[in-house]
Amino acid sequence: MITLVTGANGFVGSALCVRLRRDGVSVRGAMRVLSSQSDGVEPIAIGSLSSNTDWTEALSNVEQVVHLAARVHIMHDKSADPLTEFRRVNVDGTVNLARQAVATGVKRFIFLSSIKVNGEFTEIGRPFTADDIPAPEDPYGVSKHEAEQLLRQIAADTGMQVVIIRSPLVYGPGVKANFESMIRWLKRGVPMPLASSTENRRSLVAIDNLVDLLVTCMNHPAAANQTFLISDGEDLSTAELLRRMGAALRCSARLFHAPPQLLKLGAMALNKPGIYQRLCGSLQLDITKTRELLGWTPPVSVDEGFRRTAAAFCQ
Repeated sequence: MITLVTGANGFVGSALCVRLRRDGVSVRGAMRVLSSQSDGVEPIAIGSLSSNTDWTEALSNVEQVVHLAARVHIMHDKSADPLTEFRRVNVDGTVNLARQAVATGVKRFIFLSSIKVNGEFTEIGRPFTADDIPAPEDPYGVSKHEAEQLLRQIAADTGMQVVIIRSPLVYGPGVKANFESMIRWLKRGVPMPLASSTENRRSLVAIDNLVDLLVTCMNHPAAANQTFLISDGEDLSTAELLRRMGAALRCSARLFHAPPQLLKLGAMALNKPGIYQRLCGSLQLDITKTRELLGWTPPVSVDEGFRRTAAAFCQ
């Protein structure tokens, strides 16, 4: 039997396909358009992800689905109605796939969600848990929450097992967006006014740890119909994150002190209050349930994850 991975040519999907092939799993990789794939992965183009996507060919002889494809969080979304766009892909597209998966006899459906379902930030010492009442704030988080709810209903109605994993920021070799920008600033020695950001705590997850949990959830009986949070198991302040990533890059983070209130006022003056929250606020995840129910421990430490990321960046 075959495992179908959607978003197979994406950041997480590519890494998962490599791991599954290494483990001897038969993998079919679904993507918008055909592109180069890992050796042994059967590629299939499915076009856009929506309520009209035809998954018939992709789901043939498939036993499990790992659904990674999504319209991801966009920093500067220019859509006239962002929530409608997120729902079209992340809700309608996901439900359509799940219903067709049921019809073809898929036994387990693993859905990569987001910690944004829980909310945008946490108080120090009060991390999010998998069983918290969801409180999404932005369109992306809302769409992921709605998809989760509908998947649970499909599982209850049909018996197909659903596993939900809510992830924080994922980093690793080939990472893009804000994390890549941070690496470039560190490598270039750009001074950053974040030496005082030592009290906040952020949870991250190395891509190898996320892939390992996805594989665990494919196989573990106790994962069925559960929701899990994931992280590296060590939360960092912004200043510590920059210093340790700098060490992995073999350069010193050039941090200087600036009063947090001044940073907050600067962000507000730029009409970008979210920047202050991401740099100075906290977002912690409690992965106790993941550890205890699945007997799972992150196999890669933060420093090893940073080292692998830096090594790929510096190639």
